[in-house]
Order: sequence, then C-alpha cells, then structure tokens
Amino acid sequence: DRCQMLSIKGINRTVGQEQQASMKEKQVLEDQEMHLARREMEALFQEQPETGNQYLEDTLLRTYLKIHLPPKVLEEVHRDLERFGNRLLTEIQPLSWECELNPPVFRQYNAWGQRVDHIHTCSAWRRMKEISAEEGLIAEAYEKRYSNWSRLYQAVKLYLFSSSSGGFNCPLAMTDGAAKVIESLGIPGSLKNAFDHLTSRDPEKFWTSGQWMTERRGGSDVANGTETVARKQPDGTYRLYGFKWFTSAADSDVTLTLARIADAEGQCTQGSRGLSLFFLRVRDEEGKLNSIQVQRLKDKLGTRQMATAELWLQGARAELISAEGRGVAAISNMLNITRIHNVIGAVASMRRMISLSRDYARKRMAFGKLLKDHPLHMQTIARMEVQVRGAFLLLMEIIRLLGLAETNLASEQEQLLLRLLIPVAKLYTGKQASAVAVEAMESFGGQGYMEDTGLPVILRDTLVLSIWEGTTNILSLDVLRSLAKSQGQVMAVFLYTVQKKLQLASGTEELSPAMQRTREAIGSLQQFMAAAGSEQALTMELAARDFSYSLARIYTG
Repeated sequence: DRCQMLSIKGINRTVGQEQQASMKEKQVLEDQEMHLARREMEALFQEQPETGNQYLEDTLLRTYLKIHLPPKVLEEVHRDLERFGNRLLTEIQPLSWECELNPPVFRQYNAWGQRVDHIHTCSAWRRMKEISAEEGLIAEAYEKRYSNWSRLYQAVKLYLFSSSSGGFNCPLAMTDGAAKVIESLGIPGSLKNAFDHLTSRDPEKFWTSGQWMTERRGGSDVANGTETVARKQPDGTYRLYGFKWFTSAADSDVTLTLARIADAEGQCTQGSRGLSLFFLRVRDEEGKLNSIQVQRLKDKLGTRQMATAELWLQGARAELISAEGRGVAAISNMLNITRIHNVIGAVASMRRMISLSRDYARKRMAFGKLLKDHPLHMQTIARMEVQVRGAFLLLMEIIRLLGLAETNLASEQEQLLLRLLIPVAKLYTGKQASAVAVEAMESFGGQGYMEDTGLPVILRDTLVLSIWEGTTNILSLDVLRSLAKSQGQVMAVFLYTVQKKLQLASGTEELSPAMQRTREAIGSLQQFMAAAGSEQALTMELAARDFSYSLARIYTG
C-alpha cells in the first residue's frame, strides 16, 4: 500500500528517505483519524440551555399585568420591566454567578493579632446592593407612585430579580420588612433617617437590614428561646447583651432584634410578654462594629453567597422602638413581609428551572428526536408548569390584597383573607419549589447534577424556602391560630371568596371538570371542619398540615 502510495505521488526516494517519509505519512494519517474521531465526538456535545429577557418570555406574568393594571400604569410598568429584563440578562446574571464563586470570607484577626471581625464580601455582592437601590427594589413599595399597585409592581421586579440576584434577595426581604415595621410605627422622628436610608434609590445612601431573632434555644419559639437582655442607659438608649445564633446578611447596615428589658434588680419578664423590639446600627460611621463580636460564619447547604453569622452582643447600643413587652406584635409586620418574599423566591426559582428545562427540551436530542417531541417528557414539564402557574397566581393574589391594605382600600374581609393566605402560601410554595427544583433537575439528566451548569445552586438555594421564616409545621399551626383568633370569620371569608370565584368561571364550559373537582374539595373541607368542631385540640393539630395544604390547593385552583 505504501509503495503504491509513493508511486502514485511520483516520488523517487532512497530507502532512508522512504522510511522517514513513511513515518511522517503515518503521523498524518493518525492525525486525520483523530480529527475524524473528534469531529464525531463534537456532535455529541450538548447545547447549553439559555433564556432571554425573563419579562418578555413570561407570558403568564404579562397577561396578568395586562388584565389587572390600569392602562396608564401598565404602559409605564411594561416599559420599565422590559428594560429591567435586558439588564438582568446582560449585567445582573453574570454578577450572580460571581457571587456564587466568591462567597464571603471571615477574618477574625489582622496580621498584628488585633481582633477585627471583618466579613469580606465580593465586589459582585456589593454591586448587587447598588443595583437594588438603582432599581428601587425597596423604594417602589413605599413611594406609592401607583397607589395600591405599587406593591405589585415592586413584587414583580423582585420576582424577576430573585433567581438572578446571587442571594441578595434575602437581605432585601429583611430590608423591606424593617421598612414596613418602621412605617407601621408611624415613622417616629428617631427612625426617620433610617427609613429614608432603607427606602433610598441612591446607592450611596441605601441601607440593608438584618433580622436577628434566632438564638441558641431555637428560631420559631422566640417566646421561650430569647435570652438577650437589654439594659437601659441614662441617655434613654439601651445596651444589648446576648448571643444571636443565626443572623442572615450579617454584613447589613442595621437590624431589628428582640430582647428582654432588665429591671433595676436585673430581672426580666419571661415568655412573649417580656420581649421588646429594638433597632440598632451594626457599625458606626467609621465602620467599627457596635460592641458586637462575630464568632463565625455558618457553613450552609445553600445561600452560600450571603454571610450568615453567629454574633455576640456585648453591650451593643440600641433603640427601643416598640412598646415595652410588645416586641412580638411589633415585628409581626416584618414577618408578613419576609414570608411574602419567601413566596416570591419560591415562585421565581420554579419559573427559572422550568424556563431552562423548556429551552433544553428544544435543543437536546435523545433517541433520534428532540426532548420536546417525547410526549412523556413534555407531560412532565407540563405538570411542573401547572404548579408554577398556580403558585404565581396565589402570590399575585396576596400582593394585590397587600397593596389594598397598605393604601387603606382593603375591606375587613380582604384583610382577614390576607392574614390567612400569607402563612398558607408560604408553607405550600416552599414545598412546591423544592419538589419542582428536583423534578426539573432530573429533566437535564446527568448534566443537572453538574456544579458548573449552575443548576445545583438553584436547587440548594431553593431548599431553604421551607425552613426560613417558619417551617411547614410551624406555619400550619399559625393557620390554625388565625382561624381560632377570628372565631371562624377567616374561614367564612375564605369559603365565600372561593365560591364567588367559582361563580365567575361557571359560564366557561371547558372549566367545568376543574370546577367540579374544586367543589368536591370544598365539600370535603367543610365536612372535616364540621366533624372537627367537636374534636380535641390534638386532632386539629395532627390535621394542621393537611388542612393548610387543602386551603392552598383550593384557593390556587
């Protein structure tokens, strides 16, 4: 073969030259074979799933806004959201990945052995704070440019921002909550400066807030778990002493926290009646900590982009902002807002995962055809899509009611309904988000399990949503408390509202099977409640989770 090849090429060589030429030709042939092999392998490389402008691609969101917003408001909001969607794609998403790759680092001592307790965050995280101010992600809700629709506009921007925020949605939740508490107190003169900073659009002035409630004995049981003591000073301020076990966004500028005021003998009232709410600056103007020591940063499963710390309060100067012993009541406004932010995060993470899954299905070939052409695969995506659409509509309903309540336009019935739906939506969407994230991850096959795809990050960060701001069981019991406190009024409003919504849909024939299932579910719920009326408290507690799930599913339907 080689002789033939040489004669074909018309080359006359000596034996030595032939051997040398032979080796070169062999190398050329091997290179050609390798190139062919590589080319065949290249065809097996997978295309990366991508999304475009999140706002423009979210048909359900755009339809909802078109139906509900007044035309002039819609025109302005649409223009801003389209611009924001482009900014998310080009600037904010790359910053989000930087935040994941560069988590906060804690340096307790400097090179000379002096204690500094410095939490270093990356430049991308600090840029997220600036962007949050520029976009008015907190300000929008408090400026009330669009009256009762301002809160909805803010929520939509947060929904779009959430899964691209690099974890910055968490400090924003607490900042919103702190601003809400100060607003509910009438923005007293001593807190006016803080409120202006928390709701500022100026990146140089914008502050974020923490929410320091969890102590060594636990998080949800604040009545029995809070050990921090407040000692009054001659100038009317307080000094706080205690240990905060879990403080999210420890790099925040200010915080709200609970503590027990000590009397002249140093004694404190126990239980929830002994808790008061305090406001404090984390650092002074020079950046020095306010008599606070950082023990360590938490090593978390997810939300690693954000600094969560254990803190010693060693005489931290603070201001009492609630009536003495009314701390739990005062901070409830903050909890409502942060729970709503939790729902926003849950719906946003589901939407993000499904959007990527849908795009992947349009690109990935398997068994001779695209994934989108496999009926079972599309059924799986469709089932996830139903979950996220239902969760989105439940979220929007809560935000709509909140907007009415904040502008004094909500009826008593609407306020009762909002009180019920916040814990219901928080507990249910937290569970939904975890399940959808796992299912969506599976739709990418092995690639879904690879860290550098960014998909495991979304899953990890989603798993906190059923824990943060009250676990599923804690919130289920909160639902029962809201029923008991209103002496049945809340449930009557719930059933009336659901029946009214069903009547509106009664003229649409294609909805009749869904309506029939919803009516059956309502019937079962009413039967249970009638039977449970005579049951002991234990029976209701055991049913609390299933009962709350039923409320969520019925209202979502």
